Amino acid sequence: MEREKLGSRMGFILLSAGCAIGIGNVWRFPYITGMYGGGMFVLLYLFFLIAMGIPIMTMEFAVGRASRRSVAKSFTKLEKPGQKWHLHGYLSMLGNYVLMMFYTTVAGWMLYYFYLMLTGRFTGKDTDQVAGVFQNMLADPLVLTVCMVIIVIGGIAVCSMGLQKGVEKITKIMMVLLLFIIIVLAVRGITLEGGLEGLKFYLVPDMQRMRDAGVLETVVAAMNQAFFTLSLGIGSMAIFGSYIDKKHTLLGESVNIAVLDTFVAIVSGLIIFPTCFAFGISPDNGPRLIFITLPNVFNHMAAGRIWGTLFFMFMTFAAFSTILAVFENIISCGMDLFHWSRKKSCLINLVSIILLSMPCVLGFNVWSGFEPLGEGSAVLDLEDFIVSNVLLPIGSFVYLLFCVTKYGWGYEKYLEEANTGEGLKMPRKIRFYVTYILPILLILLILQGWFG
Repeated sequence: MEREKLGSRMGFILLSAGCAIGIGNVWRFPYITGMYGGGMFVLLYLFFLIAMGIPIMTMEFAVGRASRRSVAKSFTKLEKPGQKWHLHGYLSMLGNYVLMMFYTTVAGWMLYYFYLMLTGRFTGKDTDQVAGVFQNMLADPLVLTVCMVIIVIGGIAVCSMGLQKGVEKITKIMMVLLLFIIIVLAVRGITLEGGLEGLKFYLVPDMQRMRDAGVLETVVAAMNQAFFTLSLGIGSMAIFGSYIDKKHTLLGESVNIAVLDTFVAIVSGLIIFPTCFAFGISPDNGPRLIFITLPNVFNHMAAGRIWGTLFFMFMTFAAFSTILAVFENIISCGMDLFHWSRKKSCLINLVSIILLSMPCVLGFNVWSGFEPLGEGSAVLDLEDFIVSNVLLPIGSFVYLLFCVTKYGWGYEKYLEEANTGEGLKMPRKIRFYVTYILPILLILLILQGWFG
């Protein structure tokens, strides 16, 4: 069976960027930027994006493009006889499934809030009532299950339509809408009275705030954000590498994707900080900011229901673009490993992902007594820890070693694949850096994730 191909270079860039652009960098990036000294943190983040994220992205793309296989089979195709690199394919498959075990639920939250905003359910509610909406949602397994199932069915339905007619076409439309909505919301945030103060807090480097948070902590946080924002290590990027031609170099494509991902992260801050400052609210952390603070802000804003609806539509698109990319990887693995048709792989994974997502759903209500990472934690926190602190960094380390050591694919073969086509070339001189320094940075990141 001939392997499917993407219809356009733009489709490849938007799909890969869609995978990288997730809810984490949309709400997490602005918060930690403010916490670690604003513009100073952004500069460090950009440095580590170039120093760590982009080189590893080229490696994942190179393995995908050279093998023309999903992560389940790509190492098998490229490794030397008798080697065991292909075992990472199974670990990566596991990573994709574990990621979807909680991501489908969180995407369901976004969808539910989009529905609530659209239908005016927040209108007239005070601060405590808005907070109550979030708690009531988490406490209701039926609401969480229905929203999660809608997300899974939607994602699988798009993937079942095929690579070009389904995944590529829908992602293109969604990403263009996402970029349009985010710019409109950012302009609205900046033009709010008092919004400029939020802008200064967000983007002007503040050494004192950085010192208060800790210089080393700021560096580590920037490294973390730059690395995890690109979803590297479990083959989510490699799959799209396997669908593209050799007309363009992989460094050029990786830079395009990183720029798009960073643009969305930074512009998210242009929405959140001016909006919070305009209404005298501290830009709080994590779920509180998105599900409690911002609905209150929209309640007090002129035409707030419209702006709130647009915001949660944007958040739903950000989540769903990642889901489509990872579903495509999972479905492709089933096709490569078991020679299933696309339709059969979609059907089997539809049932599997819904069942695998249930522990996360029940972790907030029926199983709320199970606190795997200590008091206040839930199943979601455990699944997130496994993906973010174990599978992504270790997976990236495997890709790195495979591409730069003689015991794997080898530096020359990687470089040849990465530099095939027109565009930015990986300089041969970086061999020392990627062979000896980048592995140390990754090991530090892994240890910090485990023991930090």
